[in-house]
Amino acid sequence: MAEHVGLYGGSFNPIHCGHLIIARSVAEKLNLQRVIFLPSATPPHKEGEPLVEPRDRAEMVRLAIAGEKLFGFSDYDLIRDGPSYTIDTIAHFKKDLGDDAQLFWIIGADWLTELGTWRRAGELVDACTFVTAARPGWERPDLSTLGTVLSVAQIARLREHILATPRIDISATDIRDRVTARKSIRYLVPESVRLYIEMFNLYR
Repeated sequence: MAEHVGLYGGSFNPIHCGHLIIARSVAEKLNLQRVIFLPSATPPHKEGEPLVEPRDRAEMVRLAIAGEKLFGFSDYDLIRDGPSYTIDTIAHFKKDLGDDAQLFWIIGADWLTELGTWRRAGELVDACTFVTAARPGWERPDLSTLGTVLSVAQIARLREHILATPRIDISATDIRDRVTARKSIRYLVPESVRLYIEMFNLYR
């Protein structure tokens, strides 16, 4: 039986409880065998965001998923040269996991309407299954702008995999702002991540 694997890319700056809850929700809805977290070294759509060092973001992801058999970690997007283009990451995992593996790329609802700006978007949508984690009530976004780069069938597949996931109003931006303001981030991130941020004085 082909393995069903979720790939969850992002800057994870820092990883927080919302990321973990969404990953588990998607895995349960789609019966994924595992979800691999992929911190990005240079996210092409987040230029200007104040990223901490890749090694710190990687370590926070490792700490956040420690002991969770469903979750895995890959540093592929951290150690390669150049921007972290998703089309290249998918090609890597197809080769690494074998052609039989079914790959599901997890994104937030805010990224779905921007998918047409991603590198080789048409090829990308055919190379894997995009899964959109949408908060309740936002399962029917306007995808008309994607019609310039994607076919009707491709857009239909995107709609088919919009999943209602728990509404988690936690953002990495808010967490960074709270750390800078010396406010508590307890319960927003796993405790191990909170202690790491404190120990290495990140986001100050």
